[in-house]
Formats: sequence, structure tokens, C-alpha cells
Amino acid sequence: MQNRITRRHALQIGAATAAFPLLTPSSSAKEDVGSDTELTIGIATLGFADYTNAELAKVLADAGFRTIQLFLSQKDSNYWRYNSRSDVSDLTAQRCNAIADAYRSQDISIHSIGVYTNLIDPDKAERKANLAYFDAMMKIGDEMGCKTFITEAGHHHTDEAAPPVAYHFQEPVWNTMVATGKELAELAERHKATILLEPFFRGFLASAKRTRLFIEEIGSPRIRALLDPANILEVNDLEEMFDQLGPYIDCLHAKDRKLHVDRGVAAGEGDVDYPTFVKLTAERTPMAPLILEYVGPNDYQQALAHLQKACQEAGVSTCISPRSTGPRNSKPSGN
Repeated sequence: MQNRITRRHALQIGAATAAFPLLTPSSSAKEDVGSDTELTIGIATLGFADYTNAELAKVLADAGFRTIQLFLSQKDSNYWRYNSRSDVSDLTAQRCNAIADAYRSQDISIHSIGVYTNLIDPDKAERKANLAYFDAMMKIGDEMGCKTFITEAGHHHTDEAAPPVAYHFQEPVWNTMVATGKELAELAERHKATILLEPFFRGFLASAKRTRLFIEEIGSPRIRALLDPANILEVNDLEEMFDQLGPYIDCLHAKDRKLHVDRGVAAGEGDVDYPTFVKLTAERTPMAPLILEYVGPNDYQQALAHLQKACQEAGVSTCISPRSTGPRNSKPSGN
């Protein structure tokens, strides 16, 4: 996820294959997708800021969603800050349970929670504060019954003249980030949580290979990957992405991006080859949910239709099942 404003294998199999991530997959991994393959389609809550959690849960359940990636961005839980942190001290256990119950009551599970803090800040005190924020978010997840958290590496911008080597590609920054990643892994271990790192072509995790190497250098089963093809379409082909990250992928973002363009868009509005994307997902990471991202009330149905059409073309079924009652584009109260 790169924010708009500038947005399985079991662990033992992942650990076993981590040492040989580029070996040719077994023949079963390359077979045609079977008719019994069913992918989970979920949706990120980030684009629905005008809804309360209860209002949003009903809308999404009516549309057939049973899985979400939760961003604390709803109007009764507005704590979302990209590449930064927020004061979540007033999110009590009672409030956390109420938010989770709003979705559970509609038979929706919270697969993961978006954190997206800045792990690459050059200021040690800032990195420490951002790790503390990550720890607080994992405590929130504990209360909600969610153990998976999403982040990018973060971004560092300065008004000074650009150095000959971009900050995020400098050798000392790599070493500092590995140390920070190991600290994050220790925090995740305490919470029995999993952190999914999301690459983005203009940042520290600039490619699938670089993300794999970073995960392997941290060397913890608590640190894995979220693949968003739109984020690295500029530098990797789809097959490359799955070859490099396949053993580590626990979730995928379904959005889009035009080549040579910075801004991400909803699925179907860019250059991602969606039939190939979903076919590779079904072959390589069938247990990882596809989370629609960069969508809101006005376009999530079109993005969902595009994704479902791609699944049909690839011979892959999905678990979306709209309810027969209730308007699919219900408006939030007071709007």
C-alpha cells in the first residue's frame, strides 16, 4: 500500500524453503489451477472513512465480503496515520472488542491490521517511538483476536539536495533496517504475531528480490510478506514476484497502477495482468487472501467485478456471496 496522498505455505514449509527460495517449484505448483481452487477475496477498510465500523460491516457483508484488512480509519476509530504514528492510548480493550464485534456480528473476520509506520527514519528516537507504536498496535490486535499486521519499510524525505545514492539504498541504512527488523521480529514474537512487509518500487523494499533478501537476513518466521503487484510492476514481472516471494506471501493486495506512473488506482484501472495474477495466486499461494485496496463506496463494486472476471478467466472460484437483501451501496448515517 502506498498512501494515495503522496497506499500458504505453513510456517514450517516456509522455513524449509527459505534456504532455497529460487529452486524450481515442484510439478504440483506448476499444474493448471483445479476447479476446486477457491480464493478468499477481502477488502481494505481504508477508503471508507465516512462510515462507522458497524455501518461498514453491514455494507461489506451485504456485498458478500467475509474478510477485511482493518485500517483504523473509520469515523468512530480514526487513528490512521501513514508513514507515522498515532496516539492509540484511548483504544481500550472494551473499544477494541466493540470494533471487532461490529465485524464478527456480520460474519466478517479481520485478517490483518494496517500499521504502516516509518521504520526507516534516520532518527533513532523516532524509530524507537515508531516501534513502540507498532507494539501498541499489536496489543490492539490481541484484543481484537488478530495476529497479522501490515507495514511498508517507511519513507524518509528531506529538503536537502539528493545524495548520489538514494537514502534507502545506502549500505548503512540497510544495516540499520536489518537491526530494526530484528527488533520488530522480537516484538512480534512476544505477541505471537506475524508482520507482513509490503514492497514498493520507490522505497527501501524496492523489488521482490530485495524484499526476499531482507526477510531472509532478519531470519525470523514472524517476518513475512504481503505482495502488491501494482507496487513493483515497474521493476518485476508477475512471475518474478512469485518466484522470489512465494514461500513468504501470506496476503496480497488487489489494486492497480499504470506503468511509469506513481499513483496507484483501483483494480482494472491500470496495467496489472489480472488473469495471470490470480492464476499465479491460486497456483502458488492459494491460502493467502486477495485484499481489494484503493477502493471506497463509489468504486469497490467495479473493482470487485474486475477481480471476479479475472478469476473466471483463470478458472478460479471465489468465496464472495452477496446477500439477497439490503442495498449494496448503503449510505452511512448522517450523510
